Amino acid sequence: MNTTASWLDAVRWDDKGLVPVIAQEDGSGDVLMFAWMNREALQKTAELRRAVYFSRTRNKLWFKGEESGHVQAVHEIRFDCDNDVILLRVTQRGHSPGIACHTGRHSCFFSVLRDGRWQAVDPVLKDPATIYAP
Repeated sequence: MNTTASWLDAVRWDDKGLVPVIAQEDGSGDVLMFAWMNREALQKTAELRRAVYFSRTRNKLWFKGEESGHVQAVHEIRFDCDNDVILLRVTQRGHSPGIACHTGRHSCFFSVLRDGRWQAVDPVLKDPATIYAP
């Protein structure tokens, strides 16, 4: 029996073969980002213990940190009660404090709805132009 196939088969993939993924910081519990995985990305994440996502815009695997250096070391992989959302418990590496967002912030969830407007409440830790400089 192929155990790899059986645990991957338990995931409820959408009609495009994807599953939503939430990355949560292991130490603080902060929600860092939301992304997507296909079967190959989830398998590689489990094997490498490093976050590998599927980029819908580029239509390819995306090894978190491949351009920015902001790698996510994976401590634990969970899925929800419906088997259709993955939760990664990660340590964000590459900058201290960890930067998960392409905007140079710790978390992609840096905007808060206040008085009917979205307001950025978390600081930019590093200028994105310096993160993604050629």
